Amino acid sequence: MPKPVTIRDVRVILTQPGKSRLCIVKVITSEPGLHGLGCATFTQRIFAVATAIERHLKPFLLGRDVDRIEEIWNMSMMHGYWRNGPVLNNAISGVDQALWDIKGKRAGMSVCDLLGGKSREAANVYVHADGRDKQEVADRARAFMEQGYRFVRVQMGGYGGSGSPLVKPKNAPPGAYYDPRDYCRRMLDMIAYLREQLGDEIELLHDIHERLAPIHAVEFAKDVEQFKLFFLEDALAPEDIHWFRTIRAQCATPLAMGELFNNPHEWQLLIQERLIDFIRMHISQMGGITPARNVAIFADMYGLRTAWHGPSDTSPVGHAANLQLDLWHPNFGVQEWYRPSALDYEIFPGLPVVEDGYLYANDQPGLGIDIDEQLAAKYPCQDIVEDWTQARLPDGSPARP
Repeated sequence: MPKPVTIRDVRVILTQPGKSRLCIVKVITSEPGLHGLGCATFTQRIFAVATAIERHLKPFLLGRDVDRIEEIWNMSMMHGYWRNGPVLNNAISGVDQALWDIKGKRAGMSVCDLLGGKSREAANVYVHADGRDKQEVADRARAFMEQGYRFVRVQMGGYGGSGSPLVKPKNAPPGAYYDPRDYCRRMLDMIAYLREQLGDEIELLHDIHERLAPIHAVEFAKDVEQFKLFFLEDALAPEDIHWFRTIRAQCATPLAMGELFNNPHEWQLLIQERLIDFIRMHISQMGGITPARNVAIFADMYGLRTAWHGPSDTSPVGHAANLQLDLWHPNFGVQEWYRPSALDYEIFPGLPVVEDGYLYANDQPGLGIDIDEQLAAKYPCQDIVEDWTQARLPDGSPARP
């Protein structure tokens, strides 16, 4: 028997070419020149993930056979004893994606082909149109339509909206304040305006971002039903998923959920009871391609579609992984797309490209993407404390972001 190819080194590459801090894992093998890349980006806790990889996973993985992806994923998850948390899941994901990348390179096949082959040639994507008022949102959405995009997520004033001036208590602490009730009124008015201005041809999406109390999320989902959204995203927080039964019983607004999920118990109920229409987990947050493949197959049995999380704090390597799953899975819905910068394309050669609203992969094996480490090193991760996740209600109470 030929000698197995083993893991010789596991390296963490941290870089910040834009707003988001990115964590890339590079698995180097015993075969000269053969390596794989994976995304382990949890931008708000980036250094915790890097430490988990360097101090815990790397010593555990050195010398293991790169072909044994299933065993490595399961043993990595169980080896820490406590499991299904975002730091460890992202660390495991970086290695898992890199191993799939390596397997594809060894086979001379894309990850999509390893999974079973293409169901489509390219993936529909949606982009984000935000603005200070409804006219600005409409103008940006129209500009995207002129570029060939057929799916646009519409927001106004960021998550939670920035609408009427807030009356805060004396000595109110700093934070990202918003008024949930004002948000509901203004977003419904904005979406109604967009439907009138843009017509029915464009698919509109909207993200509540878990900013509403469950009963108000039910009310909003009912009120927005008339405007025929492609989907309403994150209507509820993971802690409130049982409320999806109430939403489903009262309206037919399509629902998408999952970017904050870490634990299988968070998505199993929603899939089995068909309480949502789109699963949109963050691939690195759930542990990589291996669990995402399993969940996609599980969701397909119940008629749910995929819409994997794909903002700017999914690294370009993560976007390449998303696309491989999109091209393969028969019940794909739509893919979130962050519109990479020219610098992103320089640092990450092979990053997928969009044409006429479709995201295309290249013909390279594995994930089809690489990294210019010297260029990435010119953009080190900054020590920052995020503002937008310090959400507060008008009286200063901490709120979900």
